[in-house]
Amino acid sequence: MKLADLKGKTVGVCVSGGLDSKTICCVLKDAGVKVKAFSANVGQPDEKDINDIKKKMAPTGVETTIVDVTKEMADICFETVKCQAMYDGGYWNSTGIARAVTVQKLLPAMKKAGCVALVHGATGRGNDQMRFERYTNVLDPKFGVYAPWRDPDLLKRFPGRTQMVEFLAGRGIVAFVGTKKNYSTDGTLAGLSHEAEELEKMETSMRIVKPTMGVWPDKAPNRIEKISLRFEKGRCAAVNGKKLTPYQTMIELNRIGGRNGIGMKHALENRIIGTKSRGVYEAPGMEVLSRALAYIYEGIMDRRSTGLFQRLSKFVADQIYDGRWFDPATRAARAAIQVWADKATAEVVLGLYKGNIFFESLSGLKATIYNEADSSMEASDGLNPHSSQGFAEIQSVEAKMLAKAGQIKA
Repeated sequence: MKLADLKGKTVGVCVSGGLDSKTICCVLKDAGVKVKAFSANVGQPDEKDINDIKKKMAPTGVETTIVDVTKEMADICFETVKCQAMYDGGYWNSTGIARAVTVQKLLPAMKKAGCVALVHGATGRGNDQMRFERYTNVLDPKFGVYAPWRDPDLLKRFPGRTQMVEFLAGRGIVAFVGTKKNYSTDGTLAGLSHEAEELEKMETSMRIVKPTMGVWPDKAPNRIEKISLRFEKGRCAAVNGKKLTPYQTMIELNRIGGRNGIGMKHALENRIIGTKSRGVYEAPGMEVLSRALAYIYEGIMDRRSTGLFQRLSKFVADQIYDGRWFDPATRAARAAIQVWADKATAEVVLGLYKGNIFFESLSGLKATIYNEADSSMEASDGLNPHSSQGFAEIQSVEAKMLAKAGQIKA
């Protein structure tokens, strides 16, 4: 859609309360568009009070609606962990996860308010533009989408933040460029992603980032903190013996993992549009959950199951990144993973220490295929060592034939 297409219509603008949000809303109003602002509470740890967004947007004369997405956010965190779906570099794509449930919840609110299009402030160089638009398209094909920062006229009019400040000042709205951060941050219940500015330079250490959800490992306590997690069918049901909801679990594990320096990751990821992007990520709760569940999966999966699971896990991670959480292929992959998750009921005890996660114990896993007697190096009632002789002889037939045929090169 173009700006001219929106004149006289009501649109829902996704806002954060910042300079861009205020500018977009005012530009739309000037163009004769009826504007209503919306923001999702996705449990962002870097936002002290989500309702502050309403106060920040008030000077524009636009009413802002806050939509609570914390329950859905916690659920998608659990489902992503169940799939062990980490993206490039092995990090948790907290922003990509959030976009799925954000659009899912904002669209009904926007339609209820009479909106006919979603307006987002994502730039034309990143991933979020694709995610916002694709989720809108698949959830409601008739609902319009407008991307201001792909509009040539607006890009020419506002080449930088200074022009936005001047534009708002002309309307009596005080806005400041403020102290320029040396990186930008996007937060959700799943974690924080830091990128841009100084982090775009490969000579810059990832440690310029000041953790919000915890500490760098060297600042963590000088002792191992043990933590027990009870899983039922691949989802965490209790932490340290206390039953918690998914949201409560994420809050608790973010706190515990964060103070022990868990979940700090660095990645040079491959963006949807083909470029490379550098990011530093915090996801302490996701990391603790996934490592605990991974130990359970190890106990129930045979070699072929492990191989297939790893391929499905990567597929789901890519689908999340590309804005395809609701696609049939993603649902099919998740359904296959559920076959293993249905058997993932057990209790895991972990040891957390300065960014490290140690295995302490695994108990109550009825579906385990691990047998101490079979794997013992000592005399036991398990696998008879003599039985391996025949298997070794069968293997030797192929090995020797390849060698005789001159097909082996060392």
